[in-house]
Amino acid sequence: MHILMVSPQPFFRPRGTPLSVLHRIRGLAMLGHTVELVTYPFGETPEIPGLRVHRAGRVPFVRDVPVGPSLAKLALDVPLFRLATRLARTGRFDLVHTHEEGGWLGARLRRATGLPHLYDMHSSLPQQLANFGKFHWPPMVAAFRRLEDHTLRWSDGVIAICQELHDHVIASGYTGPLAMIENTLEFPAVPASASEIDELRGRLDLGPGPVVMYTGTLEAYQRLDLLVEAAVEVRARIPDVRCVVIGGTPAQVAELRRTASSRAIDGVFRWVEAVPPDEVPRFHQMADVLVTTRARGTNVPLKIYQYLRADRPIVATAIRAHTQVLEPGTAELVSPEPAAIAAGLVRVLTDRAHARQLAEGAGRLARERYGEHVYLERLRALLARLPRRRNGVEDRSRLAGP
Repeated sequence: MHILMVSPQPFFRPRGTPLSVLHRIRGLAMLGHTVELVTYPFGETPEIPGLRVHRAGRVPFVRDVPVGPSLAKLALDVPLFRLATRLARTGRFDLVHTHEEGGWLGARLRRATGLPHLYDMHSSLPQQLANFGKFHWPPMVAAFRRLEDHTLRWSDGVIAICQELHDHVIASGYTGPLAMIENTLEFPAVPASASEIDELRGRLDLGPGPVVMYTGTLEAYQRLDLLVEAAVEVRARIPDVRCVVIGGTPAQVAELRRTASSRAIDGVFRWVEAVPPDEVPRFHQMADVLVTTRARGTNVPLKIYQYLRADRPIVATAIRAHTQVLEPGTAELVSPEPAAIAAGLVRVLTDRAHARQLAEGAGRLARERYGEHVYLERLRALLARLPRRRNGVEDRSRLAGP
């Protein structure tokens, strides 16, 4: 199939949804499909066979796009939707595949052009308002809920990235083709040599002690402030421990630095700007434990699947976003409180047998449940259920059957 994809994000950036979109395109390419992507005028253009990128026009005074809902996104969506609409009317596409609020446009194009619509649901948009604390007032939430219901009503297929969203789609009344395809596709990992790891440790001035590592965004809901508070107790028990935090904006890092300094533990932390996705596994090799301190939300963060493949023990807060995937034996699950996080980190760092059991359990889970073959087969099976158009007329016979 030749697919028109609409992704209202800066593409590509090494964060959440753009990473998911990147791997969705890679998966489609592996299955032999081609994609024309309509996206924002920001980000890098990756080299993927069969991908052509169309960038919507810039908007005055908008120089970048933050994570989460924003007025900047709403402004950028106007030229993006216009460009996608113009391309959809060329008649050269077999399917429109949308992400996030692009689903609103997909529903419109479904009615206007007859193009089958596949909606890629990375989150519930009304829930996003609560998670980010932006525009979270009843009329706005109600409007987003209506738009979400409308998108699902005019979708010929839906992808949910986790069990929570899968259940949410079913509860909405949607009865069409639905697949849960977690964000498990990843770049092939190239192990770093011992000398490369030593060089990296030296560059970050880590010393000989154990390394606690976090990789991902530094948005407020990730609650890295809990890690900073927990580090006070961890250092008291393990004086030479170092915490490496990779990701975030300069402003976010500066705020966390101030918190660490106020607790007199700024020397424990090393702050590293976001690295290309294919380099993340190299940093994970340097860690003695991987941590995630997120305190709210229900969507599984992409980092969880990266952590599972890293052959390292994981300490994670026991919230729904994590426990949909992680369970005892695959991670040290703790309450989202500094004392509990500190206790979990200390246990993993001081009990080598327990740490190895957790790492082995995580690796086994990654191989058995979240391998590339599972991802591609679920994507292939869903695409086979979508309607096709024959000689310009839609054929909905493929909607029947599993």
